[in-house]
Amino acid sequence: MFKLFVEYMRRKDDSVSGGRMERKRAASRSRTKEGMVAVPGGKVWYQIQGANAKGVPVLTLHGGPGVPHDYLEPLGALGNERPVVFYDQLGCGNSEKPEDRSLWTLKRFVDELAAVRNSLDLDRVHLLGHSWGTMLAVEYMLTKRPAGVVSMVLSGPALSASRWTSDTRAYLKRMPTKIRKTMLECEEIGTYDSPEYQEAMGAFYKKHLCRLDPWPECLNRSFQKLAQPVYSQMMGPSEFTFIGSLKTFERVHRLRDLDVPVLFTAGRYDEASPHTTRYYGSMLPGAEIRIFNGASHVHLLEREKEYLRLIRSFFNRAESKSQPEPRKRPRGGKAEEVKMLSLRRP
Repeated sequence: MFKLFVEYMRRKDDSVSGGRMERKRAASRSRTKEGMVAVPGGKVWYQIQGANAKGVPVLTLHGGPGVPHDYLEPLGALGNERPVVFYDQLGCGNSEKPEDRSLWTLKRFVDELAAVRNSLDLDRVHLLGHSWGTMLAVEYMLTKRPAGVVSMVLSGPALSASRWTSDTRAYLKRMPTKIRKTMLECEEIGTYDSPEYQEAMGAFYKKHLCRLDPWPECLNRSFQKLAQPVYSQMMGPSEFTFIGSLKTFERVHRLRDLDVPVLFTAGRYDEASPHTTRYYGSMLPGAEIRIFNGASHVHLLEREKEYLRLIRSFFNRAESKSQPEPRKRPRGGKAEEVKMLSLRRP
């Protein structure tokens, strides 16, 4: 569904806008490790930038479900201080893509996260989730009760399906009449792949998903590789039509059960609205909240320098308050790596 839209957004000069950042990241790639990890249902691809850095690793959780890690690549800049771990969740990106639809469940993705962490020896770790990745991070913390998580960053948080729907529908009402009417008419008859719906969806996304023009090359790559079967089954046909299996996801009332430092971030025009993001923060005593002006859902790209500066500071402060503690590790195999790598911390 999104591929038509992505092609609509692409520009011939996108390589120019992304070129400088790509060159800046080349240095960290020289310390990159990658391989495959066995998880429930198949194998997933991972990459570690800054693999030899001394800081506590950060494990990144991409959005979607089914939108691979590519758009999170700017986070690799943190690799000069700490290992930055990316992985494509099963069914998308560089990971295996089984056709078994029964695999696309919240519980299995949580088990997958636990398997990745175990295989890579991430005894002490920061979790950084974006969008659907915030659902995954919170569910992992609430159901697995893992030791060794030093902090959590929840960017563009989606911790209440009902609030997400309410916020995106409120934004939709503010769109021009023609666009709003096209979206509603297409949804009523189910013509989500029609050019009219794609164009209307593009207008919405340019306001609330990414306000950069052109879109960064890494974001285009993520959408080009989007796993539509996973996204459709769990989310629905679009960001503002939440009718998949996650439509009943509500974890706000359990945020108080999180016992690690948490940072919430959102853009001023984020699909995860500032009002809702602040509400999440109010439910978790001691949580930090940052709203990026002029930005939207992928504020980590739109305000890259500010975002990275904030994340560095938050991680360092969390580590200064954290003491290493042993973590019980389930039995299981290690990752299949280009070179064997241990990130176990004393």
